[in-house]
Amino acid sequence: MIDKIFPKIHNEGYKFLVIFGFATLILYFISSFLGLIGLVLTIWVYYFFRDPDRISINDENFLVSPADGLILKVEETDGPKELKLENKKFKKISIFMNVFDCHVNRTPCSGKITEILYKPGKFFNASLDKASEENERNYYKISNNAGEDIIVVQIAGLIARRIVTEVGENSELKQGDRIGMIRFGSRADIYFENYDPLVKVNQKTIAGETLLAKK
Repeated sequence: MIDKIFPKIHNEGYKFLVIFGFATLILYFISSFLGLIGLVLTIWVYYFFRDPDRISINDENFLVSPADGLILKVEETDGPKELKLENKKFKKISIFMNVFDCHVNRTPCSGKITEILYKPGKFFNASLDKASEENERNYYKISNNAGEDIIVVQIAGLIARRIVTEVGENSELKQGDRIGMIRFGSRADIYFENYDPLVKVNQKTIAGETLLAKK
């Protein structure tokens, strides 16, 4: 119960808590009302950077969600041209993370990261289709234990200004392991081939636990 009320937070959150906490003290000395607003924002920052433990299915026949959020798209499309996969067809699921969702991202499958590619870009609203092509983003190519490529893309949103990567190329991952986070509203896309989607548009997802697709 204590973990629900006071969840552990991501390392990225501590400096923001200090900044918002200090600003709240200053605002309180100016006005109790402003101090209250600062307190509410500080609590929001705490919960934004929450990093709860998750339990994955640990089954290679399934892909789990890389992000908490809302399913925006389930479609078939070309692979990312940035990874030279534009001539290959993939199934793609897009997940929108609003500012109240947990923003820690996780690997949808066990396997090895064979490539990480950062692409600078713009900061359109992450719910828009063009965000996948034009926003700042980070690509992870993960080779699962069957040798298939699963692509996860972290996409910065309208007010997200930093993508944080916690793993490197050649990292060996277990399904549901943390791979990084995005600050303040964003999106995650996942590309795959030999699985059938299990989710639909407007469905809520939980990173590391919601089953996205099945072989």
